Amino acid sequence: MSAAGSLLAAVPAAALVLLTIALRPREVGAVAPLRLGVVRAVLLGGAYAVVVVEVLGASHALTRQAFVAAWLLFLAAAATAAGLRWRRATRLGQPSATESVTVGAEPVTVGAVASGGGSDVSVPLVERSDPEPAPPRAGRGPAGLLATAADTWRTARPGERLLAGTIGGLVLVELLVALLAEPNNFDSQTYHLPKVEHWVAQGDLDFWPTAIHRQVTIPPGAEYLLLHLRLLTGGDQLYNLVQWAAGVVCLLVAARITAQLGGGRRAQLLTAFVLATTPMVVLQATSTQTDLVCAAWVACAATLVLDGLRRRTGWGTLLGLGAATGLTAVTKTSGLIAVGPLLVLWGLAQLRLARAESTAAPGEGRRSGLVGGLARTVGGSVLILVVAAVVVGPFLARVTAEFGHPLGPPRLRESIPMERHDPASIVVNGLRIGHTAFDTPLAPLRRAGADVIISGAEAVGVDPQDRAITFGRERFPEPAWYPDEDRVAFPLAGALAVIGAVIALARPLRVAPERAGSLRAYAGVVVTAALLHTAMIKWQPWGNRLLLYAVVLAVPLAGLWLDALLRERAGGRRSIATVAAVTVLAASALAGVLALSYGFPRRLVGSGSVFTTSDWDTRFLRRPQWADEFRWAATAVQDSGARRIGLAQQNDNWEYPWWLLLRQPDGGSPDLVALQSVLPDRPPAEPSSVDAIVCTGSRAACATLVPAGWRLEFRSYVGYALPPGR
Repeated sequence: MSAAGSLLAAVPAAALVLLTIALRPREVGAVAPLRLGVVRAVLLGGAYAVVVVEVLGASHALTRQAFVAAWLLFLAAAATAAGLRWRRATRLGQPSATESVTVGAEPVTVGAVASGGGSDVSVPLVERSDPEPAPPRAGRGPAGLLATAADTWRTARPGERLLAGTIGGLVLVELLVALLAEPNNFDSQTYHLPKVEHWVAQGDLDFWPTAIHRQVTIPPGAEYLLLHLRLLTGGDQLYNLVQWAAGVVCLLVAARITAQLGGGRRAQLLTAFVLATTPMVVLQATSTQTDLVCAAWVACAATLVLDGLRRRTGWGTLLGLGAATGLTAVTKTSGLIAVGPLLVLWGLAQLRLARAESTAAPGEGRRSGLVGGLARTVGGSVLILVVAAVVVGPFLARVTAEFGHPLGPPRLRESIPMERHDPASIVVNGLRIGHTAFDTPLAPLRRAGADVIISGAEAVGVDPQDRAITFGRERFPEPAWYPDEDRVAFPLAGALAVIGAVIALARPLRVAPERAGSLRAYAGVVVTAALLHTAMIKWQPWGNRLLLYAVVLAVPLAGLWLDALLRERAGGRRSIATVAAVTVLAASALAGVLALSYGFPRRLVGSGSVFTTSDWDTRFLRRPQWADEFRWAATAVQDSGARRIGLAQQNDNWEYPWWLLLRQPDGGSPDLVALQSVLPDRPPAEPSSVDAIVCTGSRAACATLVPAGWRLEFRSYVGYALPPGR
């Protein structure tokens, strides 16, 4: 990556920092205003990024120059907004970074600042177990922020410092891995990253002939963000930062949700700690997968909904909810399983507030107030849907035009969603999903649990391997304890979240006496989303990552319960509870550290370490035997002088290495065309029209596409074919 590329990549980050300043709420009563400013900034920035791609794609202008201009314009607007906000705050004497508010019965400081990157995850919202006076308001500017951070650290207890230090350490080491490691996720090699290269090569978003339908049918929101980095930097060196940033957003928002539900500093730190040490979060934070991005958008929707439980929602928040909904839909439609119930909760809360306001009004004002409140809620709902449609609508329109259905071809609609919805099938599917999510290294426990589920399924007349409730040709059970980014289980975080949800529903006053109603309602939404997920998504070996959005939403319940557990003061129960909580937290920390140190396919130590493995070999840690084969075939094709190259591959083959190896001498995209196509209206190229053919997967499948007289060379997975004379 060039120096110019590095500077250009910093432009979006700088714009988001300025937006956080500009969009931080003005009202003194806001919970964690700095984090709310981050939520607003990332939603606006994410929506802008998607709209830019759609507009420039429709104009056939997906070029570096156009993206640089778009981001410089955005930076200028953000700087202007931040400057105006700063001037207004200075004129009114408003604190620029912190406000003193009350959570529960104790004074707290809102908006403490984190180390390093401008977030406040490492020293979040403050609430001490022992009441103490609210700290003085911080001064304006960076000095004030640093003073607030120093004061927060000084007043923190040793255990809180340990929690914050662990969170910060994990985040920083993940950043290091994200910067050092080359993208090597399996799905990314097959369709996440190739679709970015197709857009760059075409200059637009039109669909293309391909044998890999996921390149065009799976929602591309996360890849849109990668496209910005690709065009700004010219390569994929910073791709992992998208998921890393999404992970940081998840930590910030989960901590804010805890604060909104009545949790103080310790509860928020516990929430962030449990989430930060969850192996799936640790591993995905350095990946080019898309699950953390989806989880971040869902979490943003959740925190905005919680703001609407106690006060009427303004236009800005409505726009934010629309952006969060649209960004979730354009990134991973499974996230809507949670966003839907959240929006229902928001609508009911707004109607309740309208009714309360109308009840307090005198005489005729009651009826008009109720009608006005209903109209405002309906209008707000329509606005949310309109904004969401602006974000996701263009992609859905292309899919509908191509396949006649907004959810894509039948192959996609029938592969992941449940095809049976009778109660027995749903229960069996839920039990299998739970078995995989809570898997441990204890093989006897895994086998015993699986045997019980299989026997129970057969007893109620359900085949546990039924294709209607099982993805593809996979078979239950499948070990999921190993720290692999695609399938690692989360037994500790999951168990804590389940206990927290049960306590929140059954005894919310014990956990959050000042927010019992909000806590119970939120827990109900989380449980509803989990149940809907088991009723709508088939079991699959890598289904744990599809649950990541639910984990992020549920972990605040775990943090609140753990904090309540540590507050127990009845006799010897306190020491027992403390020992139990500390033991669980220590095990969680160990799981997170081991996942970061030895996780696959990016690790700090051992075989495949990011410090000792070459860039090219890092890309192939999933399939190291293929690394030399791709180079061998690409070298032969390049030496032949071929310019137009045909692709022969199957649905789950790696395509991305060809885009790296066959680039033009000037760095331009190679002329790669598919020789097979699963898109009915987009025929593939004729083999006779290309100068060479590169193949992956099956030699027999490749041979059927090679014209007569051509020379075919093939190794175990990769091959190439050249015409006579080349």
